[in-house]
Amino acid sequence: MVFHMKTTLNIEESVMRRLREEAARRGTTMSTLVEAGLRRVLAEPEASGRREDPLPTLPTLPVRRSGGLRVDIASREELYRLMDGD
Repeated sequence: MVFHMKTTLNIEESVMRRLREEAARRGTTMSTLVEAGLRRVLAEPEASGRREDPLPTLPTLPVRRSGGLRVDIASREELYRLMDGD
C-alpha cells in the first residue's frame, strides 16, 4: 500500500516558475517532479558516501509563553469552531 502526504514547502519564485514550466513541458505534475528530485537528492549520500554541500545550521527558535492552549490542533472541528468565533 502506498501512502501520500500533503505538505507545504517554501520555494523561491524563480524555481517555482521553472518547475511549472518543466512540468508542463513534460506533461506531468509539479508534485511528480519534486518527488523525483527529492528521491535523487536522498539517494546521493547513500551512493557516494559523502555530502558535497552540508546543510546549513538553523538558528534556535525563540520560546514564548502563549498563555495556554485554546484548542486541540489535532481536532479539525475545534480549529474550525475557533476560526468561526463560536
